[in-house]
Amino acid sequence: MKFDTENRRNVAGGRLRFLALGRSRLGRFLTLAAFPLFIGSCGAFAPSESDLPVGSVRFAPPAQYAEWFAKTEACSGISGDAQAIAWYVVPGAETFETEAGRKVGMWERDKSGARIVLAGNYENSEMAVRHEMLHHLLDRTGHPPEYFVTRCHLTWETWTGPNAARAQLSVDH
Repeated sequence: MKFDTENRRNVAGGRLRFLALGRSRLGRFLTLAAFPLFIGSCGAFAPSESDLPVGSVRFAPPAQYAEWFAKTEACSGISGDAQAIAWYVVPGAETFETEAGRKVGMWERDKSGARIVLAGNYENSEMAVRHEMLHHLLDRTGHPPEYFVTRCHLTWETWTGPNAARAQLSVDH
């Protein structure tokens, strides 16, 4: 079928009403009314800070985290980009609520990149911070024993580094 685009008719003379929609008052109204809805729906695809635990605030990672990241790269045998992590803390919290229950740390990736959230009482805990860094390096949730237990000892039960006694208390309670 051939179309006469200037007059919006096919060669046989039938009017292409759907192409003329934008010229009618109703068509202009529908287009203008739908535009804000379309723009608003784009936000549904963007990452949202409202998905963060209540009270989370973004922070710049302390210099110590660079050393801990290097140690986590070394034990895992995986290189990564520490600068790609957006860091958040829930100040003064022992734990925070997530869909999976109460946590002291959480790693996740969305369209904007990776982020780590820490309970404030654990933001200086090498084990908790490195545990979340290992998630980042593996680019996944879950705890493959080869990495979390055998190679890096980054579980409450296997941690032998600083504050190991505190880590064990966290397991028991």
